[in-house]
Amino acid sequence: MRFKSSTVGGLQVFAVSGTNTVSFGIRATAAARDGLLGFAVERVDLATGKGHFVDGYKVFRSIIKNPKPDTLVSTFDHPVQSLVWDDFVAEPGHAYDYVFHPLKGQPGNLDRSTPPVRISVDTEPLTGGVHDIFFNRGVTGSQFYAKNFDNLAPDKLQGAKKAKALAWLSRDLDEAIIDFITSAKKGDAIRGCFYEFRFTPVLKALKDAIDRGVDVQLIIDEKVNERTIKPNAKNKLKKPQHIKSNPREENLKAIQKIGFPDGSIIAREARKDDIQHNKFMVLLRGKTARKPTEVWTGSTNLTDGGFYGQANVGHRFTDEAAAALFLRYWTLLKDDPGGPTDAKKNPLNIAFQAEVGQLTPSPKTLKDIPPGVTPLFSPRADQRPLELYMRLLAGAKKMSCGTFAFGIPRPFREAISANGKSGPLCFLLLEEKDVPTQTKKNPQPLIFLNSRNNTYKASGSELHTPLGRWVAETNNKKIGLNVHVTYVHLKFILSDPLGPDPIVVTGSANFSEASTIENDENMILVRGDRRVADIYFTEFNRLWGHFYYRSVVEATTKSKPPPSSPAPHSYQDLWESTDWQKDYAPGTLRSKRVDQYVNMTI
Repeated sequence: MRFKSSTVGGLQVFAVSGTNTVSFGIRATAAARDGLLGFAVERVDLATGKGHFVDGYKVFRSIIKNPKPDTLVSTFDHPVQSLVWDDFVAEPGHAYDYVFHPLKGQPGNLDRSTPPVRISVDTEPLTGGVHDIFFNRGVTGSQFYAKNFDNLAPDKLQGAKKAKALAWLSRDLDEAIIDFITSAKKGDAIRGCFYEFRFTPVLKALKDAIDRGVDVQLIIDEKVNERTIKPNAKNKLKKPQHIKSNPREENLKAIQKIGFPDGSIIAREARKDDIQHNKFMVLLRGKTARKPTEVWTGSTNLTDGGFYGQANVGHRFTDEAAAALFLRYWTLLKDDPGGPTDAKKNPLNIAFQAEVGQLTPSPKTLKDIPPGVTPLFSPRADQRPLELYMRLLAGAKKMSCGTFAFGIPRPFREAISANGKSGPLCFLLLEEKDVPTQTKKNPQPLIFLNSRNNTYKASGSELHTPLGRWVAETNNKKIGLNVHVTYVHLKFILSDPLGPDPIVVTGSANFSEASTIENDENMILVRGDRRVADIYFTEFNRLWGHFYYRSVVEATTKSKPPPSSPAPHSYQDLWESTDWQKDYAPGTLRSKRVDQYVNMTI
């Protein structure tokens, strides 16, 4: 939901709320900025009438010279020095008043006489909508996890502390998928497709559903792709190394452990060179004339790392027409179609791609995307969905956001690079730092994306060096939750999310050629639903801001200024003056972010 305050003394606050995150932008005139040191932010829960000034991390070093990790500060004395700010700990379905108190004067002698600005905000309810969206925390590399759980893997913790760590990491994602399964009653049916299938709580919930009379049939990736790597000068192996079939072996162990009955598991194994990358379920209601009504989809594999580690989303929606298409796709997959090799030339694969493409033709232009939900399935013979996604990301009117778990594909680079500084604002959230390099396979000229294209990137990172209140952080790979994708496993694009007609693309595919013409994948386009756009946007903000800040701190910590230069300001401390406002000069990233809130559709 979207809100704005009245203008008080040249200050006006704008807000976008999701379920757990509220994002704010503050418009401030030149007169209002004069002498402004920042804002003390007060949050009032209207259900209880109780309010408090929110905590802060940064401090005035003139007041607290040597802050420690256990030093507690409030924005009452150590203000928010920003015109864009996020509350990451809001409760779903709550009504709040946020009061922004402008602070002037000097640290330790703050002038609180400037009238505050109050804005009323309702957060989105967690459930009960046509679309319900659930993000896990996705940030083991955080101050909260380091201080509360000692940077230890959850399985190294005991009792209540372990349970608390898992609940914090998953947030509502694990409970949401289990709720989807438990909502199926005796006589109902669940049809699902999964790539990695070994998250015990969900597997138990599916087995319990079978035991209470739900007709459960699940297509699981069981392809045989084992191989042996022979020693050579490059790999320096001393003897041949055998690589087991993945994810087949782990999936089969989990299936056997839970004891799924015959007929409930359908092996997807014909296409050994390609990935059955789906993670969806269709819920069918009724004992006889069953009707597909609801779908669970998203980026979350059924693994511990999928729920507790890397950033992921689960998306539940009610739409009979879209659910029927998912069921038809599932019905096609249950016969294990396609050939073992050569996705592009094998006649079996060509026939399979044609059937999938006919099931969900891709809209040719952005205007052809209808309101509501449009599913798009893979593999298919053409790359039209990928071309559509590129236009949505690069051709937004004002702003777009995109996530890339395996780097930015060249076609996306080419599309975004065509934009200039005055083009649409584009935010990218990446698994790894974007460092384009030429290789023998890719000798084309390098394409760099940066502020020249009005593009700003954040990539997975954590703080390695303790400093003041800030302690060193861990990551999902270090504590064993994830192996390949450590930080960002999300696959979504937001096109003009704050406009009157937002478009959200989300699902299992990695926005690559392989995910379009080779792998089994599902995506949905959701057009015109502000609840969906606002939840995705605020969660994108949360993750983008988390990783962007850490990458900046790590970069500035490593860089050493020339001996004759003054030490640069530490972004882990507050400015002692109004110099923080320089970051909001016209044309800067932060001023552009403020403009997105000021000009959003409310």
